[in-house]
Amino acid sequence: MNVVFAPIGIVLGLAGGQAATKLFDWLWSRFDDEEAPEPRHREVPFAKLLLALALQGVIFRLVRGLVDHGARHGWQKLTGTWPGEERPEPE
Repeated sequence: MNVVFAPIGIVLGLAGGQAATKLFDWLWSRFDDEEAPEPRHREVPFAKLLLALALQGVIFRLVRGLVDHGARHGWQKLTGTWPGEERPEPE
């Protein structure tokens, strides 16, 4: 079943990434009138770049993780099987 779930997970992951980008852009516009700085921009304060990258990373990981987990729960309800591991491996 994981073979069937994989393309669904990829599509939902891409959609989650797009949603995260829109959420980040909306949130950043509440703090600053300019677009968020990128590493390729030469004249940007380091603290502003650091804040933008950290916020973007948190939002991206959070949204994609929640979308992935939700998709797996939906798959389990639909098929009765969990597409992945039950719990983390002990260290």
